[in-house]
Amino acid sequence: MKAFIVKKYGKKESLHLTDVSVPTIKENEVLVQIHSAGVNLLDSLVKNGEFKIFLPYKTPFINGHDMSGIITKVGAKVSKFKVGDEVYSRVGDHRIGTFAEQIAVQENDLALKPTNLSMEEAASIPLVGLTVWQALVEISNLKKGQKVFIQAGSGGVGTFAIQLAKHIGAYVATTTSSANTALVKKLGADLVIDYKTQDFATILKDYDVVLHSNRDAKVLEDSLKILKPGGTLVTLTGPPTAELAKEIGLAWPFQVIMNLLSFSARRIAKKQNVNFKFLFMRADGKALGEITKLIEADIIKPIVDKVFPFEQTNEALTYVETGRAKGKVVVKMK
Repeated sequence: MKAFIVKKYGKKESLHLTDVSVPTIKENEVLVQIHSAGVNLLDSLVKNGEFKIFLPYKTPFINGHDMSGIITKVGAKVSKFKVGDEVYSRVGDHRIGTFAEQIAVQENDLALKPTNLSMEEAASIPLVGLTVWQALVEISNLKKGQKVFIQAGSGGVGTFAIQLAKHIGAYVATTTSSANTALVKKLGADLVIDYKTQDFATILKDYDVVLHSNRDAKVLEDSLKILKPGGTLVTLTGPPTAELAKEIGLAWPFQVIMNLLSFSARRIAKKQNVNFKFLFMRADGKALGEITKLIEADIIKPIVDKVFPFEQTNEALTYVETGRAKGKVVVKMK
C-alpha cells in the first residue's frame, strides 16, 4: 500500500510517498481502509520533531492522526465492530499513520462514523472534537451561564469549540480576523474580537474558562489575567507542566524541565488564584461516540475548508501551517 512517511525529522523536511506493507492486526485491533484523513498542525509538529520528548517515534514512520474509513478485517477479541462498518478515529499515540491507504486501529480508539456526514467531513472531526471535549467538558467542566474565551475561533479547534460551548449554554467570546467574523457569529459566538485591531485583554474580564492556543508569552499572561478567581485556562500550546510529564510517564528529569518551562505561567496563575492546565489530548473512542450523537442531532456541524487529493498531502500540510484555514483541511484517498 502507499503511505506518506517521515524519513527524518526537520522543519524543512517533506513527507515521502512510499510503498509499505499492509499492517497486521492484533486481537484487539481492526484493519481500516482509509477513505479520508484530517490534516492537523500536530502532524507538522511531529514531523518537525517538536514532540520527540513526548512521542519519540523512530524514523521512518507514517504520519497522520485523524481518519475515516471502512473496516476490512477484525481481530479475534474485537466485539464492538464488524467488517463493513464505517468508522472514524483520532488514532492512539505511538500508533499513528493515517496518511496511508490502510491502518490498524485499536478497538477502543474507534467510533462509528456519523451517518449524516461524508467520509471527508468525518475525517475532519476526531482530533479537534476530542481536544475540545477534553478541554471544555472533562478539564474545565464548563457549565450553562459561564463565560468562555476561545482563541482563534475560525480555526479547526475554534469552530468546533464555539459550537460545543454554545450547546452547553455558555457565553462565548472569540478572536478572529474581520474576514471571518460572519463565520464565527454563525457558529454561535456572542462576542467577536478582531485580533488585528483590538486587544482582548482590555475587553474581557471575569471569564470562567479560556481555551488557549497561541504561542506568544504575552497572550498567555493576558489570558490568565482575564479569568475570574477559580477560573481555568486550558492551553493546547504550552508550556507543558510537570503534572503532564508525570501523567504520561516521563522520567523525573523531564518533570523537572517541564516544571521550569511552566514556572512563569504557574506563578501568574497562582497570583490570580486561577488554574493553569496543559492538555495533551488522547484517543478516546467512547468520547468520540458522544460527539457522534451531537453531530447526528445537528448540534455540531463540521467546517471543512479544503479537501486535497492524497498525492498532495504535503501541500495540505503546508496550507495548514499557514494558519489561514477556516475550519479543517482533509486529504482524500478514495
